[in-house]
Amino acid sequence: MEETNKNVLGDCFTSAMALTESGVPHVPTRYILPPSQRPVLSPSIGTGSINLPVIDLSFLHDPLLRPSVIHEIEMACKEFGFFQVTNHGISSSVVKDALDAATRFFDLPADEKMLLVSDDVHTPVRYGTSINHSTDSVHYWRDFIKHYSHPLSKWIDLWPSNPPCYKEKVGKYSEATHVLHKQLMEAISESLGLEKSYLQEEIEEGSQVMAVNCYPACPEPEIALGMPPHSDFSSLTILLQSSQGLQIKDKNNNWVCVPYIEGALIVQLGDQVEVMSNGVYKSVVHRVTVNKDVNRLSFASLHSLPMNKKISPAPQLVNEEKPAAYGDFSFNDFLEYISRNDLTKQRFIDTVKKNKF
Repeated sequence: MEETNKNVLGDCFTSAMALTESGVPHVPTRYILPPSQRPVLSPSIGTGSINLPVIDLSFLHDPLLRPSVIHEIEMACKEFGFFQVTNHGISSSVVKDALDAATRFFDLPADEKMLLVSDDVHTPVRYGTSINHSTDSVHYWRDFIKHYSHPLSKWIDLWPSNPPCYKEKVGKYSEATHVLHKQLMEAISESLGLEKSYLQEEIEEGSQVMAVNCYPACPEPEIALGMPPHSDFSSLTILLQSSQGLQIKDKNNNWVCVPYIEGALIVQLGDQVEVMSNGVYKSVVHRVTVNKDVNRLSFASLHSLPMNKKISPAPQLVNEEKPAAYGDFSFNDFLEYISRNDLTKQRFIDTVKKNKF
């Protein structure tokens, strides 16, 4: 049955990479966005009018300077739900190797990648295009491979065997981002007035999904997107990008281009932190633009509590003046939701808000 399903998928599957390589002069109709959803690609949008936070994490390890870094993180979380980090402890060689492995994977022949294709969101390792090419009403100019990554020993044998370097190089990056995520969650908990060890055990035993994305050069980037506006289900997403393309929505509902900073990583708050903070912090709505000239790669490392562990507002952040504004939810609840609903129509976080504010 599974083999039959893959054959059916193969019959209707055309990757964004294949379209780029074929030299199509226009994007196929299924990729064309309604005019109101099309991006504005002027380089001056956002980058000249707003300073997005960049935080040096090396000071987190200095007891005298840690409080000022925690304050920076608090301000960034309140204002944007987003920040970039430098001196994050992941070496440039580990980052470069991960990007190299991803490049080699997406350069594989189509039939090799098709061995991993699936439209089942529960599959632990799956290759695909758009968001879910079987159900998307509008398609997005993106190919991806997603795989569970923590604990690494449980999942790595299911990862691609080709290219031969993939498991080692992406494995090292996955382990490094898991360590970084723990440090960031300690700092974010502190910034909320919680113990830095809040949810420590759940975070250590939590889920990590690595979404490795390829956004090929697109002939008409002004009428298409790599990813639609959305927020992530995770506690945090740690994003590595090879070039600029990410945009975030600010408090005034304007799209802001996130600059590419050599050596930096992007931290995005997800729905789990919004719920944990009882709405003090908000998950960041973001989208991905594409361009005519280069293939853009990104690694989105999505960290969450264990699959069936429910997240709810921290009791310390709930009182008579500020009652719990959210119900609880798990990663599995999110997967069930996206298997039945179109994420471009309603954000998952809106379904767990008690008062639809």
